[in-house]
Amino acid sequence: MDEVAVAIIVGMVPLVFVAHLPSTLQLIVLGCIAWVLPGLQPKIFTLTSLALMAFIWAAIQGGTLVQQALTLTGPNREVVARLQSINLGEEGASSQFYKIEKIDGKWVFPPLLFRARWEGAQTPLLAGQRWKMTANIRPVHSLLNEGGFDAQRWALAGHAPLTATIQHGVLLDADSSFRQQFIQRVQHAMPELKNTPVLIALAFGEKGLIDGEEKLLLQRTGIAHLVAISGLHIGIAALFGWWFARGLQFILPVRLIDYRFPLLISELFLLTYTWLSGCNAPALRAALAVSLWIFLRLLRLRCHPWQVWLWGVALLLLADPMNILSDSFWLSCFAVASLIFWFQWMPLPANFQRAWYWSFLRWAHLQAGMTLLLLPLQIAIFHGLNISSFMANMWAVPIVSLVTVPLVLLALMLNIPPAGWMHEVQNIIWKMADHTLSLAMWGVKLFSEGWHLLGESFLLISLSGWLTIVFWRLCCLRHYLSILISLGLISFCWCTRTPPERWRVDMLDVGHGLSVLISKDGKGVLYDTGNRWEGGSAAEQNIAPFLRWKNIQLEQIIISHNDMDHRGGFEFLQTMYPAANFRDSSISGVPHLPCIAGQQWLWQGLNFTVLWPEKPTADARNADSCVIRVDDGRYSLLLTGDIESASEKALIKKWREGLKSTFLQVPHHGSNTSSTPPFLRAVQPDIALASAARFNKWHLPARKVVSRYNKARHDWRSTSISGQLSLFIYDDYWAIKGLREQLIPRWYHHRFGVSEDNE
Repeated sequence: MDEVAVAIIVGMVPLVFVAHLPSTLQLIVLGCIAWVLPGLQPKIFTLTSLALMAFIWAAIQGGTLVQQALTLTGPNREVVARLQSINLGEEGASSQFYKIEKIDGKWVFPPLLFRARWEGAQTPLLAGQRWKMTANIRPVHSLLNEGGFDAQRWALAGHAPLTATIQHGVLLDADSSFRQQFIQRVQHAMPELKNTPVLIALAFGEKGLIDGEEKLLLQRTGIAHLVAISGLHIGIAALFGWWFARGLQFILPVRLIDYRFPLLISELFLLTYTWLSGCNAPALRAALAVSLWIFLRLLRLRCHPWQVWLWGVALLLLADPMNILSDSFWLSCFAVASLIFWFQWMPLPANFQRAWYWSFLRWAHLQAGMTLLLLPLQIAIFHGLNISSFMANMWAVPIVSLVTVPLVLLALMLNIPPAGWMHEVQNIIWKMADHTLSLAMWGVKLFSEGWHLLGESFLLISLSGWLTIVFWRLCCLRHYLSILISLGLISFCWCTRTPPERWRVDMLDVGHGLSVLISKDGKGVLYDTGNRWEGGSAAEQNIAPFLRWKNIQLEQIIISHNDMDHRGGFEFLQTMYPAANFRDSSISGVPHLPCIAGQQWLWQGLNFTVLWPEKPTADARNADSCVIRVDDGRYSLLLTGDIESASEKALIKKWREGLKSTFLQVPHHGSNTSSTPPFLRAVQPDIALASAARFNKWHLPARKVVSRYNKARHDWRSTSISGQLSLFIYDDYWAIKGLREQLIPRWYHHRFGVSEDNE
């Protein structure tokens, strides 16, 4: 069974890395090979066959999701769907998830989800309602940048590859789900408490009431896992059920006492708590793993911890191969593996493992192992580390896990009978849970300032904890100290390595807007800062994560003009990089450097020349965009902002010979008002880079403009197709790479809903 589990896991892991899913013909060939291999004598062929079958199963699941995204999209689709998202009663609810049953009268199998924000419903939206609606359905499309959130992978992991704009709907079934009704009843019965949002999250896994500040505190102190119903809480629910059953056994006759009774009650409690959580993916995974352990205990089978871990991971992947794309799946599996590794390779001496007064030391030992061994995933997923998270978890986890969560479970149990004297008891229990949670949060706030952002260069160093433990146990450090020193030097060289290119240009994928970063030797100049909207900006979601991941220090921010899609993130980035110079072409009270035609400066060996506008204006708009030519003596880049035909004509008249550039930022996102033929003939770019959103309401770039560039044999590249576009300029050549095609080519990064021919 161990070998079978390993074969299944090995077979499915390639789904994370492959650039393209195999075609139907390729799957048939792989299936034939898998059918033939078990007939060969060595066992390795049988295991290889199992791995191939696991890969085929995973590829079919992924291909089905992609095919559904291709065939179910379109305008004015008639959809019958059931609402999945719980209504917590908060103002300004976010997007809801709907499970599709039918589209245009045809049943959809396997069922999948789409996400929509529908504020035009005449009745309150409650989980469990069944709606018939007319909707414009689109495939999910993510803004893809290095260091940023991968929404496409997240959507596929959750079987939600579609988004929709709902035009109108008719309620077919107004009955809400029992879970929705139970949550509403609990909310109604709860007294006014300070920590109600977090208590609701602990009870039901619904975090919609937690505000942004509190979420940030939980994330930056490393205790966000406490408000997500996952392995820890499912285990506590099972333990709570075991305690409850053992308590009942005190009043049962001896002949009725059996070891299986507490185990079965534990299973009942964990399944109930999983249902309360909405059967979210982390809770389901934890429930399956704990259920496997209970099943083995019922059969009185003693297994090695690594065996249980292998079987659990294999079962999770067989049940849903899309788990392989989930960050929470990797965190859960990696956390359990880290615990097993830590307790086997770095156990406490036997003297500290028994007496109750060493409990604090045992807890510190466990938390130290988790902190050290989870570093690689912490940096890879969250791009940062709180050096105080050890102390925050030491304080908060025992309080929340051993006191708050059991109190919450007890309050939920007492909510099942009709209200009466139970109501007063519930109130007391909720208040006790609230006080314990306040105590936990009070201690956590003391460690909220320890968050440090870390880039990709720290990934190698983060593995040093694992390597040190291995060397400690397998080798004599006195004899192998030189190897450890060598590894340390290699890690240091990796962090301080000089990139092979002389300089680099990144057009970031910010949707409808513009942001171009010119970087060299860890320093950067940013041209435009993307858009801003209520509650966020491209600077927060796309630009800052990229700068942090690449460990680039901004030295100058240039704003081409005052349109929000170009300067929206300026205030955020100015706060983040207060030492960076600010340059624009407007007359404003903010201290800044002017951006007026004729100005020149030298930065990191690159010549910057301003070509437009001729004079500053009070409110710079498209025609006043700051046009800059960047030149290294051999290759050059022309940044144009949103200039239009009149400005292009004036530039030709004044700078005809000085416009010629190797790379061109396409003016005005590829609008019909720009990129005139005379301008293109003057610039003669080898490659044109366009920043545009895939589903923008202006339908940019215009097909006519794209055709114009193609006919003139200027290589056209767009962020709406490639995501982040990166130019690498070397001594005697240059290369361009799109994130979807070259930087991180993955099947789940494709433009869903677009056939291969159209892509």
